[in-house]
Amino acid sequence: MMHFAPPRVRILGAEVDVTTPRDMLRLTEALVEAGGPAVIANHNAHSLALFRRSPAMRAFYDDADLVQIDSTPMILWGRLMGLPVSREHRSTYLDWREEFWRLADENGWRVYYLGGAPGVAETAATRLQAEWKNAIIGWRDGYFDAAAGSADNRQVIADIRAFRPHILFVGMGMPRQEEWIAAHREALDHGVIFSVGAAFDYEAGVQAPAPRWTGRLGLEWLFRLISQPRRLAGRYLIEPWALAPAAIADIGAALFGRDRKPA
Repeated sequence: MMHFAPPRVRILGAEVDVTTPRDMLRLTEALVEAGGPAVIANHNAHSLALFRRSPAMRAFYDDADLVQIDSTPMILWGRLMGLPVSREHRSTYLDWREEFWRLADENGWRVYYLGGAPGVAETAATRLQAEWKNAIIGWRDGYFDAAAGSADNRQVIADIRAFRPHILFVGMGMPRQEEWIAAHREALDHGVIFSVGAAFDYEAGVQAPAPRWTGRLGLEWLFRLISQPRRLAGRYLIEPWALAPAAIADIGAALFGRDRKPA
């Protein structure tokens, strides 16, 4: 269902699309008009590590209609490898949040958020609804039995289908959100689906976003590590070493001109 075909490159073992937040939102508008369904994903260092060891994550990204780059370090690495990426191609929720909600407000989009602790999505939706009055916002927290066929899961799917969202935000953390989307894409037969992590935690004020300048400098990970050292030390200090083989492969491709598509 792609309405344009941005360049697709390989960085650290996975394919990503070279697209800006503005172009992504343009595509989102076109996909909403077409009725969907479609999936817009994103890659960062954490997802790349999960991608290497999880068949379910690989299936999710293989099926995604667009894969954004949600990581300045990934972009810096890509530039070092001679790939056609720049800082303007970094695309994470906080980068395109304002423009997205302006579009939702102008078009009267129905936006459903699935995820977060009890009360978080409701608080976020209430705040957003006060600011963007023409958007129609639904929500459900992420504390449910997500096993296929469970009563909880069937009810969640039924609620979303009844709401008929133009946009479905799924924010249950990696890899749970990606695995849930992959398992239920066919049942979610309407709208554009985004995996958005802690987006509504930020909107509800329960988690402080990193200053935007840290993202531009590639230091957002450091801000988050300092803010939550016990939870994130493994992710930021140990997990990236799992990408060493992919980094070596990238260097080989850059030096010897080998195909940069994943095997």
